[in-house]
Amino acid sequence: MKLNKKQKPKVAIIDYEMCNLFSVNHSCLHVGLEAHITSDISFILKSDGVILPGVGAFGDAMKNMKRFDLINPIKDFIATGKPFMGICLGMQLLMSESEEFGIFKGLDIINGTVVKFRSKKSDGSIIKVPQVGWNAIYNHKNEDSDAWRNTALENLKNGEYMYFVHSFFVVPSDDSVVLSLTRYEETEFCSSIVCKNITAFQFHPEKSAIEGIKIYRNWAKIVEIDKENRLNE
Repeated sequence: MKLNKKQKPKVAIIDYEMCNLFSVNHSCLHVGLEAHITSDISFILKSDGVILPGVGAFGDAMKNMKRFDLINPIKDFIATGKPFMGICLGMQLLMSESEEFGIFKGLDIINGTVVKFRSKKSDGSIIKVPQVGWNAIYNHKNEDSDAWRNTALENLKNGEYMYFVHSFFVVPSDDSVVLSLTRYEETEFCSSIVCKNITAFQFHPEKSAIEGIKIYRNWAKIVEIDKENRLNE
């Protein structure tokens, strides 16, 4: 399915001064989306899709979103049912709370917590934290099933490598939202989720070469289909 070149879907990339925005914006443009880096509430709510990127500390991110008055608009946009993507810290912020440098409340859109990797293995040897580099994502439901169909991971092979940079990971209360799992040292963690119109990744698709661009292309199709369905209602 090709994107409509005359009326490209408009996507808001939320800027709350905690983001690496250029590579996300470039990836969106590459797959045919009309992307705008913005903190403008009106534009966000009118967009066909929204991306919440993020790097840095959880508590600082929540403070910045409060400062820009973005918390309720994000919740309101998600409530519309239109496609929403979270990346790295943007995925973690969707959870109920985080234990990063204390206990901080999150957006509480998906029930769950954000916890830190263990610093030592069971034998006492040191684990390098943060995890920085390439690691594999797996279909946790069934290795041979087609659980990624109709998601942003569609047509990616089980065990595909993605690029990670993080010390914390999400633990959703409901296992059914887990889209992929990844193992780092002795910890198996949730590396992506899908919950209704929300898709989120702990890894960085925009830094994950060709397969990462494939994720953006899949998500762009989801955005376009949703837009067309709304126009036809």
